[in-house]
Amino acid sequence: MTENEVCRILIADDEPIERMVIGKTIRSYFGDEVALFEAENGREAIALFREHDCQVAVLDISMPGINGLEAAEEIRRENQTCSIIFLTAYDEFEFAKRAIRVRALDYLLKPSAKEDLIAVLEEAVWLSRGCTQEKDFSVRNALQSKEMQEKDEKPDSMKNQALAEHIRVYLETHYMEDISLQDAAEQLHYSDAYFCRFFKQNFDKSFIMYLSELRIEKAKELLADITVNIKEIGQKVGYRDSSYFTKVFKRITGVTPSEYRYQKA
Repeated sequence: MTENEVCRILIADDEPIERMVIGKTIRSYFGDEVALFEAENGREAIALFREHDCQVAVLDISMPGINGLEAAEEIRRENQTCSIIFLTAYDEFEFAKRAIRVRALDYLLKPSAKEDLIAVLEEAVWLSRGCTQEKDFSVRNALQSKEMQEKDEKPDSMKNQALAEHIRVYLETHYMEDISLQDAAEQLHYSDAYFCRFFKQNFDKSFIMYLSELRIEKAKELLADITVNIKEIGQKVGYRDSSYFTKVFKRITGVTPSEYRYQKA
């Protein structure tokens, strides 16, 4: 793998053990596909980001001096394409709203399941290779209108169920498209921050993890037809890159698509 193909990932956390665990998790899954750079505070994170032109930043929020949110805001000012992932113990909605404003790819709570972290990093590494169209986020209008403010009030259980079903149907209809959390929120007319919070509370997993699992279930159904090649199946369920499809499929099922097809034959 050439230097240009290696994804440069920044890890910022003031706890050495946390950095070690995160780094070990990433290396065990991605191996030489990534290069890791570790910072113990926000100021150091910004400096390392600039020095190495990092494509992905995994940031804790509570750090001495410049915190993770402030570091993310500086990173976003300088780079519009870096994938920012927050990994924090703070389940504060105000933090989530600021995370959305810097267009964070995800907001994971400690202790996060290893599968959730790998799923979002998988997406981030894929995005770092320019495997999706750049989206215009300039028209995002999160948390501005009275309607959005009203939707940020906690709904009753019946409204919860109705909205969850609305989201489920939307994803069942659009999973094969190149959609992000921001896209789904916009199409369903909810603020990004509200949608992010609601999704995790009601589906018990991140948007990326849910979408990945849905796509792989659809792929399993298509694999039953041996006349359809595996690359085409990947494209049918939303993966434009066949190697990325294979990697996600194996992470979720434990086998490659071809091995799965052979087992079911």
